[in-house]
Amino acid sequence: MELRHLRYFVAVGEEQHYGRAAQRLRVAQPALSRQIQDLEQEIGFKLFDRLRRGVKISSAGKLFLDDARQILQQVNEATTRARRVARGQLGTLRVGFTENASWHGVVPDSFRQFRERYPDAELQLNPLTSLEQLEAVRSGRLDAGFIYNMPRADRELDQVGVGWHKIALAAPKGHPLSKLRKLRLRDMVDASFVWFPRRESPAFYDSLMNECFRGGLKNPRIVQEAVNEATIMSLVSHGMGVGFVNGTARWRCPESVVILLVEDLKMPLPLALVWRRDNGSLLLARFVADVRLLPDVRTLSKRGS
Repeated sequence: MELRHLRYFVAVGEEQHYGRAAQRLRVAQPALSRQIQDLEQEIGFKLFDRLRRGVKISSAGKLFLDDARQILQQVNEATTRARRVARGQLGTLRVGFTENASWHGVVPDSFRQFRERYPDAELQLNPLTSLEQLEAVRSGRLDAGFIYNMPRADRELDQVGVGWHKIALAAPKGHPLSKLRKLRLRDMVDASFVWFPRRESPAFYDSLMNECFRGGLKNPRIVQEAVNEATIMSLVSHGMGVGFVNGTARWRCPESVVILLVEDLKMPLPLALVWRRDNGSLLLARFVADVRLLPDVRTLSKRGS
């Protein structure tokens, strides 16, 4: 039994007439009649009672007609779903991101745009550190990730720069440092710091320490360690000290905290969308193409050219 047998049967069953069914299917009537006879012979019972004018579907044929319609509908739906996957309109896209990059700009804009353009696709979002994302992209557990300080040369991975963020200082409102017209690193020698442990990001930790040393903050007074930026912000809000955070913290800053720019802290944080070169997902290709067209990314590309 082939699908065309079911299509021919459904057409005859609905029209109750071979001639009209043949016109509907755009096939010759004798060929249609032979296909129905072949089908009846295969299943072992009559589907139609032949009349002088047209045909009448049998009792068994009525039951078979309902099932045949469902089968054809399921086949059509399966074909449609597969076609949409092939066109990059359906499927699952797994994207990682750092929490501090998700409050404003390219990252949330890209997620919102994807859901608007591909409502039937599944977008799985995974908040992870940059190192965790990098490992997940390499292993195939993520299709892509928004990663800070991604090395340029990598044979396995491709990337597109999506932004540059700055490091700022979070301080309790009313803190003496918040009253300075221009805040510099050397102004913080007496401040108490909430700092992240080196094990969380050794390269970034060392770079920040070197930058502080260069600016005159040679031995920061660290009174408390916090494993992530949210905890740093929380402790700063309770007056435990000041802490270095991503400048994007201003988008989710507690009322009791101010975000201060540091004039001589020159440590820009490049943010890039990263994916495996051999990932053949059409959804991923569409996502990357759409990210490239976001206004902030286009502006960044123009500046870099």
